[in-house]
Amino acid sequence: MAGVEMSTTPTSRTKDFFASPTLSLSLAGIFRHANAAGAAEVLAMEVEEGEEGSGGGGRREGTVEISSENSGPMRSRSEDEFEGEGEHDDDDDAAGDGNNVKKKKKRKKYHRHTIEQIREMEAFFKESPHPDEKQRQQLSKQLALSPRQVKFWFQNRRTQIKAIQERHENSLLKTEMEKLREENKAMRETINKACCPSCGMATTSSETDTSLTTEEHHLRIENAKLKAEVEKLRAALGKYPPGGPSSCSAGSRQENRSSLDFYTGIFGLEKSRIMEVVNQAMEELIKMATAGEPLWIRSVETGREILNYDEYMKEFGVQNPSSGRPKRSIEASRETGVVFMDLPRLVQSFNDVNQWKEMFPCLISKAATVDVISNGEGFNKNGAVQLMFAEVQMLTPVVPTREIYFVRYCKQLSAEKWAIVDVSIDNVEDNIDASLVKCRKRPSGCIVEDKSNGHCKASIYSSWQSSQVTWVEHLECQKSTVHTLYRTIVNSGLAFGARHWTATLQLQCERIVFFMATNVPTKDSTGVATLAGRKSILKLAQRMTWSFCRAIGASSYHSWNKVTSKTGDDIRVSSRKNLNDPSEPIGVILCAVSSIWLPVSPSVLFDFLRDETHKTEWDIMSNGGLLQTIANLAKGQDRGNAVTIQTMNSKDNPTWVIQDCCTNAYESTVVYAPVDVNGMQSVITGCDSSNVAVLPSGFSILPDGLESRPLVISSRQEEKGTEGGSLLTMAVQILTNTSPAAKLSMEYVESVNTLMSCTLRNIKTSLQCEDS
Repeated sequence: MAGVEMSTTPTSRTKDFFASPTLSLSLAGIFRHANAAGAAEVLAMEVEEGEEGSGGGGRREGTVEISSENSGPMRSRSEDEFEGEGEHDDDDDAAGDGNNVKKKKKRKKYHRHTIEQIREMEAFFKESPHPDEKQRQQLSKQLALSPRQVKFWFQNRRTQIKAIQERHENSLLKTEMEKLREENKAMRETINKACCPSCGMATTSSETDTSLTTEEHHLRIENAKLKAEVEKLRAALGKYPPGGPSSCSAGSRQENRSSLDFYTGIFGLEKSRIMEVVNQAMEELIKMATAGEPLWIRSVETGREILNYDEYMKEFGVQNPSSGRPKRSIEASRETGVVFMDLPRLVQSFNDVNQWKEMFPCLISKAATVDVISNGEGFNKNGAVQLMFAEVQMLTPVVPTREIYFVRYCKQLSAEKWAIVDVSIDNVEDNIDASLVKCRKRPSGCIVEDKSNGHCKASIYSSWQSSQVTWVEHLECQKSTVHTLYRTIVNSGLAFGARHWTATLQLQCERIVFFMATNVPTKDSTGVATLAGRKSILKLAQRMTWSFCRAIGASSYHSWNKVTSKTGDDIRVSSRKNLNDPSEPIGVILCAVSSIWLPVSPSVLFDFLRDETHKTEWDIMSNGGLLQTIANLAKGQDRGNAVTIQTMNSKDNPTWVIQDCCTNAYESTVVYAPVDVNGMQSVITGCDSSNVAVLPSGFSILPDGLESRPLVISSRQEEKGTEGGSLLTMAVQILTNTSPAAKLSMEYVESVNTLMSCTLRNIKTSLQCEDS
């Protein structure tokens, strides 16, 4: 599920809100007011019950605060008016009937919040949604309001934001559930076609008996999994009342509403306003991608381009983001590279959220299309606009992920040039949930231009077009504490910068070229006789690496616990239960991850870990046995990008291991997993690899971010190196029990702790850096 988490019970405050008898305006009336005035901000009403978070037994006050900056201030009865009415009623009881005119109740007075008052409270709310008594007193004096009015305004604001978030999460669940229903229906139809209509048994023709039986088995597994997901979603959605504004069980009127209408209600944006924002973002991206100095200045020390922020603010009229907001860091970077993929297919990979996620497995842990605002024109969807969500990660659990909501706009600039821009929309309206603006995208994306490949006919790239990609990544994030190991690489902007995205895209495009190629040189494909066998092995290796990247990040998929190893290194452990996923072993799976710094360059560390001749130096599971490579398949120009099948010589039980090595200009991974011998032999012959269960372990290697200029000037390549140390993340996954219902035993945690401590110590010893 694409990053969807829902609470199952409404809060007591929400119950009291809907049950309050003193509300002078209904919820439906508020929303009618918002639609009529085109307001982007109409606050849900909340009744004060003593201190916030208290139960519903206290006395209820009738004061209601409503504000809308765009539609004009609305009136609210103040505390003084209520007190005045009470005193007047007492006078009526004491006096006679002769003074009826004087004893009439005074006309109800209302208070208008000025635009300036609303703006000041909005700015304060972004910094502190829960002001204390002292802050409310100070704000009330500053704005000439009573402390009670300030208190009510903040309560109403928090209530509205909570409602916004719940409606948004509900829509995500609705989209996922509809998708699962369609897949479930398709699988049912496939199974029915593979079965005899009379007896319900699988058809048994000589050509299809084996294949249909296997296919039916996997379809039944997937069908059961989808049923469980649908039931889970139904249970989660059950907390919304039928026919409510965010209920999936609403009537035909709700079902007929377009998703754009629904999200216009959340974000306060019309389609025309969204198009205006993305067009402005597109213009800014093009300037950022093509401009030189003084906007971009190349660093003498690192060689990377640095954004001149003063020039940027002057060029684009951007205000200082620090005014009225929590402290934020600006990350801006630009990178240019060549990828071997034709332009239409590359553009399609950005328009399809699933393909986009597959292109960046080490960077994206979750991704979803929240809403399609415009489908675009033609096959390539020129002009497509969609609201998207992404959770961006590093391959370590110690660096928090970044959740970003943004609008993506794809536009064809010319016959051979496209632009894809991403921009967050929380700078347009102020009623976006505060949790969505912890990290936001300023206009970011890439300019893709078709280039002739220039390769000879005998080259593996001869049938592929090349494209030049200019990537701009511009982020504004709230400052937060980062683990000391990763502080430099994160704060420098390298971790989530343009270089990382471009290098990953180049690597994935190169993998696709080698996967589809039919003219791979013999030296780059040894041990596999057929093209079908080669593709089957590469598919298995790709699935294994994706599983590894998904397992070791800080995504909300996992819950990590800290354990101290025997060597003093921090180890994070997490467990999960696999009920019916055939791609992994069924049962309880334990994952342990640890990160260390080594004074060795990333390239040297990568070559050491991937070399089977050195594996016995650090892998205690090999028991000193020699490894023999029985298959080696290249999947890139760099010799390090390869898939190998290794066998460990053992008299009792021979073990096969599949290893997938990936390296690019930013990071490298070495992922491996033991595999069933019989299953792997069938994969080598070209059989489907989807039924081979793998549980990967491995390493992620990053530069430490400490870049500096060379100490000497020399023509010798080995003297020019400016690489610093490496950040090594090791992950081990083991199956602790074949029963998913079993509980995790601490004995396995201790065993994995010992295994990782010994492995890391052996690596340090082999690289002669025990003191690091």
